[in-house]
Amino acid sequence: MDRIPILQMGDLLLVTIQVDMHDQLALNLQDDLSERIRRTSARGVLIDISSLDIVDSFIGRMIATISALSRVMDATTVVVGMQPAVAITLVELGLDLSGVRTALNVERGMKLLRQSDELP
Repeated sequence: MDRIPILQMGDLLLVTIQVDMHDQLALNLQDDLSERIRRTSARGVLIDISSLDIVDSFIGRMIATISALSRVMDATTVVVGMQPAVAITLVELGLDLSGVRTALNVERGMKLLRQSDELP
């Protein structure tokens, strides 16, 4: 069965999507991440999508759903590495990603997660 690796770095989880996402892989990632957040009490999730050239509405909703699940489980999600074409597609699809935090790259995403962890 297809799985995307989830790396733990202290109280943060790092997901680097290196393959083309299909619906079942996205659903597996949602399930795996929510279970991993629960099991590790992670405070943050960083999802690197820099390898994704194309997204559809399902993958866009999956990103929003992961962010919402994380918030409910007291973790912050940051998506990094979004290609301009991906951003344009998400806007054109009219997806509401208002709860999804973004950063340009992994370094900035980690900084954002660390800063959000310092807030009361």
